[in-house]
Amino acid sequence: MKKLADILKIMGIPVLVASLCCLSPIILVLFGLGTATFAASLADTLYGQYRWVFRITGLVLLGISIFIYFRKKGICSLSIAKKRRNEIINTILFALAVGIIGYIFWLYVVLEYIGKWLKIWS
Repeated sequence: MKKLADILKIMGIPVLVASLCCLSPIILVLFGLGTATFAASLADTLYGQYRWVFRITGLVLLGISIFIYFRKKGICSLSIAKKRRNEIINTILFALAVGIIGYIFWLYVVLEYIGKWLKIWS
């Protein structure tokens, strides 16, 4: 259970960055910095043309987060990494699965309903 909590801690920032294409228009409307029409246009541009930039950035941040996680656990050299290879592989696969599920839920459920509630997209 502690491992799940650790993985969830390192997943927050990468999932948030990967979903900035749809989160930033919502933030603009919530803070009164733009209209719903402007936010809809921005969301179309960011999600349409730059979606993969945000996703790749989130994936890179996930890799950095996992690297920092293992460094804090004392896995600092290749000899230690070879000894704990199964733990590293399992943790990376688990973090990747949790990250993908978290991204899909956050982007396509939470942000979708918030955007519809704010009338940014229909």
